[in-house]
Amino acid sequence: MKWLSLKNGSLGDDDIDTDKEFTTDIEHNEKVLKETFQDCSDLIYRRIEVRHKLQWLIIYIESMIDPKLLDEHVIKPMLASPTRGKPTIEAGDLATDLISIGSTSSSNKVSETVRKLLDGHAVVLTAESSCVMAFSIPGLSKRSLEESSSEPVIRGPKDGFIEQLSTNLSLIRTRLKTSKLKVEYITLGELSQTHIAITYMKGIVREAVVEEVRSRLKQIQLKGVLDSGYIEEFIEDQPYSPFPQVHSTERPDVVSAELLEGKVAILVDNTPFVLIVPTTFWTGLQASEDYYIRWPSATFARWIRFLFINFAIFAPPLYVAISTFHQEMIPTNLVLSIAASREAVPFPAMFEALLMEIIFEALREAGIRLPKQIGPTISIVGGLVIGQAAVQAGFISAPVVIIVSITGISAFTIPRYSLANGVRLLRFPMLFLAGTLGLYGIVLGFLGILLHMTSLRSFGVLYFSPIAPLKLNALKDVFVRVPIWAKSRFRTKPDHDGGGQGRLG
Repeated sequence: MKWLSLKNGSLGDDDIDTDKEFTTDIEHNEKVLKETFQDCSDLIYRRIEVRHKLQWLIIYIESMIDPKLLDEHVIKPMLASPTRGKPTIEAGDLATDLISIGSTSSSNKVSETVRKLLDGHAVVLTAESSCVMAFSIPGLSKRSLEESSSEPVIRGPKDGFIEQLSTNLSLIRTRLKTSKLKVEYITLGELSQTHIAITYMKGIVREAVVEEVRSRLKQIQLKGVLDSGYIEEFIEDQPYSPFPQVHSTERPDVVSAELLEGKVAILVDNTPFVLIVPTTFWTGLQASEDYYIRWPSATFARWIRFLFINFAIFAPPLYVAISTFHQEMIPTNLVLSIAASREAVPFPAMFEALLMEIIFEALREAGIRLPKQIGPTISIVGGLVIGQAAVQAGFISAPVVIIVSITGISAFTIPRYSLANGVRLLRFPMLFLAGTLGLYGIVLGFLGILLHMTSLRSFGVLYFSPIAPLKLNALKDVFVRVPIWAKSRFRTKPDHDGGGQGRLG
């Protein structure tokens, strides 16, 4: 998308003189705005005349404002004002004498008024005044609050973020009712002018982290920011790493918990996904539901995730390495069974496993893109039919189908979708190493992954912390979810040791 870059020149509102001001001639001011919004048919101009003379001019974008609220709280009071003997109310008196809805602001700058209109405000021009009033009027109905589709839970809050920034902030405010919760606004995107909110807990977060977030965001130069994913790629420390160094979530309870741990949340308008920094590898293996169920069950679930993330990476490579180079490590009956199943297969084990992995990923992708009503059915039936037919035709062996299926299921045990995607990518280079070097290749690949993870940082925090470097006091919320009754107080200082999103400490 060429429009993402600013290298070809900016296309924003640069042709608007930022120093240009309105005059006291309302007709001239109307002409200025019409020239600025030339060919914008959705910009509405409502003229209110008093004694056959233009007194007020109301301007708004019809798709961004509720017309019923505009008529009830703005236009009707203005139409009724001459009968109350106030035909010449100044612009600054509108908010106090006539209009009583939303927040108000005033300016005599053309560029600021244009920005207010694009943000969904209604602006009012007054005769014989260079001051323009802007009123925040709620727009049309937004998507209702729903449970997160990417992070469902059986027990826990069922609300999720939506595409409206103000609503998302209110979901956090209702959970953290304290003045220590700070919100800073910035705007990114030369054309989109997307509003970004930086949220953190004063006194808990490290100021250096907040300053680093501000610095990285200010360096972003894009023509449009349509989703938080654009920002994520700009602010992460190692963009070429398969491991996500920025945590994204749709759940307000997760964001609130991370803020209590000294993290910084970045909310982007028009997207339900919130970015959280810094993060660690272990955070990606912790689900929000871990803190809503009893600790033995939560701990067992974590152990299952730790086990199956290794399955997701190393199960196919181990099969390829052992069946190709190290048959002596397999029990005799099992090796005979594998040999019998592979007797009619024309491909080597590495190519066979690679082919099945690609087919499985294609089925997974198709299941996501297909309509919800038939997607899961097609994925399951397609997998069964293709797998059974391939085995009967002799293209692949039954053990490979079993191992690839277990591997695919293992990846879905990872709570964080972005981490699961990275884990899936690692299987392919590991398969190549296993097919060429055997177990030695797997060991080399494992050491390479380990060295890479220990070298990563997320906004100054070591990605593999608290394992590397080892910090015993921070391990209590990594492998074991410590009972809440064993924790004495809410954390009042930042936890940057990768302890996850535990709420108490």
